[in-house]
Amino acid sequence: MDVLAQLDEIGPLLTGVVGGIRPDQLDNPTPCAAFAVRGVLDHMIDGAATFTAAFGGAAASVDPADVLASFGPALTALAGAIGAPGALDRSVPAPFGDVPGETFARFVVLDGLVHGWDLALATGQGYHPSAVLVAEAQAFAEGALADLRDGETFAAPTQAPLSATAIERLAAFTGRSVSALPR
Repeated sequence: MDVLAQLDEIGPLLTGVVGGIRPDQLDNPTPCAAFAVRGVLDHMIDGAATFTAAFGGAAASVDPADVLASFGPALTALAGAIGAPGALDRSVPAPFGDVPGETFARFVVLDGLVHGWDLALATGQGYHPSAVLVAEAQAFAEGALADLRDGETFAAPTQAPLSATAIERLAAFTGRSVSALPR
């Protein structure tokens, strides 16, 4: 599956999860140790603005005080910038150095996929990305994260239980603790 198809699949998935978050859940802790729900959303919105510009697009106008309303426009602007002609062929300044646009778009998919899981789990929602999407993100992560595990951007992998789903195994690979999840 090419990266644009991955983005087409993850967009509605993330929009659905964020649409299911109630304002009283914004301070709920998430499996992403650095952030509560509001922090994950802020991180994703800020990242979308930064990377929309890096891909040559114009960031959406958002209200930093309303992360729930700001998420959709920020995600739409990012997807539009990544999908613009020539965007995947450009070099993108990433936090860890310049990378080809297509490679960084795969980081966007990986980040969105795992943070979607963080948000769904923290707010008691189901989260069911396709097996193909998760498998492709896992394969990308296994090759791409080896040199990026700094404990901050990507923590060391954790052990997932044998009963873990594919998305839980991917979350564990990115450093989340999934062994204590209710089964």
